[in-house]
Amino acid sequence: MAGITGQGTTFNLPNFVGELFAVTPTDTPFLSMIGGLSGGERANSTLFQWQGYDLRDADENRQRVEGANAPTAESRVRFNQTNVVEIHQEAVEVSYTKQAATGQYNSTGSNHPGSVGISGANPVLDELDWQVQRHLEQIARDVERSFIVGQFQNPSDNNTPRKTRGIMQATATNVSALGTLKGTATIAASNETFTLSAHGMANGTAVTVTNLTGGAVGVLKENELYYVTNTATNTFTLAPKAGGSTIAFSVDGGADVYTATQLTEAILLDLLQDIWTSGGIQVSETATLMCGATAKRRLTKVFITDKGFQEQSRTVGGVRCMTIETDFGTLNLVLNRYMPTAAIQVVSAEECAPTFLDIPGKGFLFQEPLAKVGAADRQQIYGEVGLKYGNEKKHGKLLRVSA
Repeated sequence: MAGITGQGTTFNLPNFVGELFAVTPTDTPFLSMIGGLSGGERANSTLFQWQGYDLRDADENRQRVEGANAPTAESRVRFNQTNVVEIHQEAVEVSYTKQAATGQYNSTGSNHPGSVGISGANPVLDELDWQVQRHLEQIARDVERSFIVGQFQNPSDNNTPRKTRGIMQATATNVSALGTLKGTATIAASNETFTLSAHGMANGTAVTVTNLTGGAVGVLKENELYYVTNTATNTFTLAPKAGGSTIAFSVDGGADVYTATQLTEAILLDLLQDIWTSGGIQVSETATLMCGATAKRRLTKVFITDKGFQEQSRTVGGVRCMTIETDFGTLNLVLNRYMPTAAIQVVSAEECAPTFLDIPGKGFLFQEPLAKVGAADRQQIYGEVGLKYGNEKKHGKLLRVSA
């Protein structure tokens, strides 16, 4: 069932009996891992920063002669990197009657005229606390997604929210953008058809899209895999999974279309080499690959199944991770449902930490009652958090890859 907005009452928040199951996954592996490793850090401003420095290249010809004067003075210049904390704020309101009527159950759903009720108990005896818990879980999921794909936003006024820079946007140096550009397609909302002259793609071809325009914005996402269906010489449609339903558009649009590149051992090792050369993945225990389910299956096949290795795992920051053996050490392999399906993110996790803005007398994530306006209890949950990602050269990402 969908959620509701406004006050929760006996009419829109019905009680049932029996065991209560959570339908939606609540795992947040990236947030949990870096929080477990660092314990989190504090900020005292909405914009927080850290700094770094580099060294000149090693030189085998830098020797000096005997009795020489001191060389020209040299110094290394430090640099800074910044991010912002973003606000997460939710509210819950439950009527007095709803809180009291814990023994009022909804219909059994039976059409039998003699049906009266089902024996059992309502496991939710405090509706307000139960709803607060669900909000906390939802905030954690929101933060996890922001920390991965968040797009930096530090507005000049209060008309626009601050947005923290996610690890994918932060990774700028070690980037391997693969795939083959097929061209710019136009999208007709009337029949969901992409038009691209002589595209040469067969049904089931994995593609990604960029430079979205018109009706494609908000329907398609960059770095996500889509699959060609209903292909003809100059047209095709897309589905979110192989053999799936055609994606619909309400307004005409356009997009650049790339065929995705099948992930291979060599492709990943080339990226790992670039990251290692830049000083990343030096701490084997925290060197981590994050990916979605499609890429995870491919990585398991390439690095474990095809090599005849036995699957191994270890715990990092409280998160249980599968490991794979590479030329650059043993790396953690983390399955993350919020990673774009056509991307793999390499993270030197020891560089990362959630950073919180403490509210005086309240903490960094808290609930508090709101002013009463009637026969109900109202509370809000509030917190400000951002991602510190350290030296971005220690991370890397693969884009436009498929299984």
